[in-house]
Amino acid sequence: MGKLAIILFFILSVFPADANENRRHIHVVRRGSKKSHRGDTVAKIWIEENGQKKIEVAWSELDADDLAKIIDVIDKNWEMFNKMIDDVFAGKKVTIKKFDK
Repeated sequence: MGKLAIILFFILSVFPADANENRRHIHVVRRGSKKSHRGDTVAKIWIEENGQKKIEVAWSELDADDLAKIIDVIDKNWEMFNKMIDDVFAGKKVTIKKFDK
């Protein structure tokens, strides 16, 4: 799992298998659980389409306020997240960003 950022009580992550998907996306995972990522994933957010910025919620179990805060952080830091995803998929180490939203 490539951890990108921590926002509130959630970790924004990508998974190596996602490199082959046709749209980039970020998984929102609840912090602190020891279950597999699938059991802890609480949202999946598309961040682009055909290489262009397009943020859409694929699905979510988050309340509206938490989801809005996470989308806002992704929107304001879109280029940074894309660079981090490139680095994760290239096998490079990334520094996890923390947001106090």
